[in-house]
Amino acid sequence: MNKFLKYIVVFLVSMVPIVELRGAIPIALDVYHLKLIPSFIICIIGNMVPVPFIYLFARKVLDWGKDKRIIGKFCTWCLTKGERAGNKLQKSIGNKGTFIALLLFVGIPIPGTGAWTGTLAASFLDLKFKDTVIAVVCGVLLAGIIMAIFSYGLLGVIS
Repeated sequence: MNKFLKYIVVFLVSMVPIVELRGAIPIALDVYHLKLIPSFIICIIGNMVPVPFIYLFARKVLDWGKDKRIIGKFCTWCLTKGERAGNKLQKSIGNKGTFIALLLFVGIPIPGTGAWTGTLAASFLDLKFKDTVIAVVCGVLLAGIIMAIFSYGLLGVIS
């Protein structure tokens, strides 16, 4: 596979929920042996591409689906759970704390805490679009740095 196709694969992997850039950076550096800076930039961009769509449409899709026969219970559960958790979080830490909490939630690279989940949570919290995008970008950058260090450092020592 040529280098261009490898970068395309890394870009696409960074857009996949749960895997996101947390999986794409190790693939770029350890599997494809691509350069760090271009891989990092491509993974950040790929991870951020879905964010506006999730913020703008995920809650609307859940609202639409709550009355549907097959998916209604799941959509209602997601809406109820998200709104309850969002209200509880906002009451306990306030608006400024919510921004930092979102940044850290996205930035700590463990399964289920990426840009997809963080953006969905922000839409339930009714955070402003601009604040959400900035917090998620910062979180994705943090996760990318952690994953690059992990890939270069720990995996480099093991190799």
